[in-house]
Amino acid sequence: MRNNSLFRGQLVSKGIKSTLVGLIFSILLAFIKGVAGILGNSYALIADAIESVSDVITSLIVLVGLKIAVKPADQDHPYGHGKAEPLAALVVALALLIAAVIIIIQSIHEIITPHHAPAPFTLLVLVLVVIVKETLFRFVIKIGESVESTVVKIDAWHHRGDAITSVFAFVGITVALIGGEGFEMADDYAALCASGVIIFNAVRLARISLLEIMDTAPPKDIIEKVKEIGLSVEGVLSLEKCFARKMGFDYFIDLHVIVDGKISVFQGHEIAHKVKDRIKSVFPRISDVLVHIEPNDNLNFK
Repeated sequence: MRNNSLFRGQLVSKGIKSTLVGLIFSILLAFIKGVAGILGNSYALIADAIESVSDVITSLIVLVGLKIAVKPADQDHPYGHGKAEPLAALVVALALLIAAVIIIIQSIHEIITPHHAPAPFTLLVLVLVVIVKETLFRFVIKIGESVESTVVKIDAWHHRGDAITSVFAFVGITVALIGGEGFEMADDYAALCASGVIIFNAVRLARISLLEIMDTAPPKDIIEKVKEIGLSVEGVLSLEKCFARKMGFDYFIDLHVIVDGKISVFQGHEIAHKVKDRIKSVFPRISDVLVHIEPNDNLNFK
């Protein structure tokens, strides 16, 4: 049987590495976009830089969440610290909302304040940003899905959100440059549109985090596979109930197993252990299986 703690550690290690890669690139891009936005007179690019700064902050939150989530169970946390992962994801989603509000406020201020059109070189910066951020998204989301980490997947979508805001900024600046006088505010409107996309993603990602915090059942295929394994154990007649919940990187299963009511308590206990061991051997992500043994109904107790 695979060591569950070792397996969990490998998953967290992958998540941390992908987050660190994203963190480094976010710092570089935030600096590049901020400088280019100021020198190029583009608030859309400055708004993009703000979004990248929020990427840096949220990546740090992701790292802290992953570090806490991997801690083993203790006396005060008998089920481990896995809830730190979706909680960190929720904080990331809220940070996205705050960043969007800041962009909206500043964009409105820029719209009502006359200013010059952005410089053409800002378009080249945005092309670079879109390429880098979309590449980061594909890299991090692949890891997030492979380790089934909510917070890592949300971190990936943060990169995708940054790429989307850069696309809006590119369109806005292009319109401002082509339109000439009277179109100087096009990139400010683009920043407003980008903030709408950020808000949409933030709400969607917050919902995912809340569902996990509320112990929403995992995908049905996991439940069905657990049932299939349980029924394959000798002595198991049927299953009455099967509940599962995700706790960070781990799953916890509650299983009601029907056995022959005439067998001894010891035999029932042995069957329960076989069910638990077999399920955990197939699913290293399953931290614990609580098996409740029940006698079949076709008995005549006299």
